[in-house]
Amino acid sequence: MYPIKYIEPVFRPPSEWKSLILQVTNGCSWNKCTFCDMYTSEDKKFRPKKMDQIEQEIIEVAKSGITTRRVFLADGDAMMLPFKRLKEILALIKLHLPQVSRVSSYCLPRNLGNKTVEQLAELQDLGLTLMYIGCESGDDQVLSLIEKGETYQSSLIALNKIKQAGMKSSVMILNGLGGPELSRQHAINSAKLMNEAQPNYLSTLVVSFPLGEQRFGEGFIQASLQPFRQLTQQELFTEMEILLSELDLNKTIFRSDHASNYLVLKGVLGADKETLLNKVRLALHQPNDVNLRQEWQRGL
Repeated sequence: MYPIKYIEPVFRPPSEWKSLILQVTNGCSWNKCTFCDMYTSEDKKFRPKKMDQIEQEIIEVAKSGITTRRVFLADGDAMMLPFKRLKEILALIKLHLPQVSRVSSYCLPRNLGNKTVEQLAELQDLGLTLMYIGCESGDDQVLSLIEKGETYQSSLIALNKIKQAGMKSSVMILNGLGGPELSRQHAINSAKLMNEAQPNYLSTLVVSFPLGEQRFGEGFIQASLQPFRQLTQQELFTEMEILLSELDLNKTIFRSDHASNYLVLKGVLGADKETLLNKVRLALHQPNDVNLRQEWQRGL
């Protein structure tokens, strides 16, 4: 029997596929973002897992012989936990799983508001070295429309705290989030946020709506904008061209290789900026000369 009892579904970043998923909370404490359907079932209502259960599961993992060098703290909102609780969890990992070299977690920017840089640095010393931040956009109008509960400034403050604490940050931006009408400002302001924050990793994926886009589209109607529609392939490439053109990063690993993307892009920004831009421009103007994903290959 597997030593951890999960409340499913459980989500993790693609890069954590080899990691032990340690579920320390269930669901998301915010859970209002109109683009997100991850935690909508009754079973996924937010609640922290009891500390004695977390401790027992860590001990059982140690006894099972499972060898893992990385741990991901699930669900979508582990950093909502108080500093003291996070410190206890990391200490247990270090005690019972001494081979673990990296602990990571999703992080909502708001959840760092009650944690000091010194506290984050202490968590970093205990092994929590990487935060995944779903900024989604750097544009305040887009962020308001999607009910993210964050702003350009709140995201920047959180990213700066992470850096000051000696942790690494991995940021996600969602292509197509503003629809055609807000596409340009979404790309420009997202790039501006990244230029100020200089994250270690930056990824993009194309926004999609497996359960339908009605709830998402209502925000555009209420704001008296054009009805939302998803960007066409060419419009997505145009938005990506604007984003890459505006980015001024020193040494950020960039990935746009999620299954939702038509065009796979990988590189280091800024060293590979022109190479990536040339690939996007080729896809824009000579799509038959580029290896693009077909629609059937873009399943989530």
